Amino acid sequence: MLDDFLVRAALAGIGVSLAAAPLGCFIVWRRMAYFGDATAHAAMLGVALSLTLSTPIFAGVLLISLLMAVTVSTLSGRGYAMDTLLGVMAHSALAVGLVAVSFLSGVRIDLMAYLFGDILAVGKIDLAIIWGGALLVLVMVGYRWSALLLSTLNPDLALASGISPRREQLVLTIALAIVVAVAIKVVGVLLIAAMLIIPAATARRFSRTPEAMALMAAIIGACSSVAGLTFSYHFDSPTGPTIVCVVAFLFVALNAVNSVTRRHSSGSELKRSQQ
Repeated sequence: MLDDFLVRAALAGIGVSLAAAPLGCFIVWRRMAYFGDATAHAAMLGVALSLTLSTPIFAGVLLISLLMAVTVSTLSGRGYAMDTLLGVMAHSALAVGLVAVSFLSGVRIDLMAYLFGDILAVGKIDLAIIWGGALLVLVMVGYRWSALLLSTLNPDLALASGISPRREQLVLTIALAIVVAVAIKVVGVLLIAAMLIIPAATARRFSRTPEAMALMAAIIGACSSVAGLTFSYHFDSPTGPTIVCVVAFLFVALNAVNSVTRRHSSGSELKRSQQ
């Protein structure tokens, strides 16, 4: 079954979607949308590092993403605003990475594959890395779910309960770094943030509990990955951007349906009250 490149691509997209869903919910709740984008930009330095040292791309991207996550979590709140730190580190790392790649002799690199992903080129080893990273992230988030949720909703109450909000933020940023590292092969540097944020933002209006929102975001992300892959195969469009187009369409369509339904319900209630 795994010899079919379409099956490998579908499994890779589903794996990334499952890991990104709960983290995307925390990004939406904490208004940290820029963090995923900034970490993805910094990943280009990891690509350059891996090419220089002839190591797997995943290892270099994971190292740089983790360094950025730990540095931002350590320095934020100590005289530096988080968005300032992210802006400085993300664009600096991206620029240094691109300049470093240009100096590598004898190395031919397809930057488009790293910027927008190449899910159709996912191999069995890539698939093992993606699902291994996704399971690690799900275990981390599942184990710290209550603490992460309380730290997000009410940091003061979390402190009073013996939970350190800074520690939980570090756990969250490390998990985000792992997702960026495993997703770079699937949707690329520029589109990872979209897969983190849009499914969670879509699920927000239709969910009554945090757990339901995370589950719905995972379903939306997985369905979008498979649908985007199908559209890309039939219409010969770039796969990563097509997946993001599908999830963006779902965001617009479901929110439009929700708005119409709410207006209809409000109108019906008004008529009943007038009778």
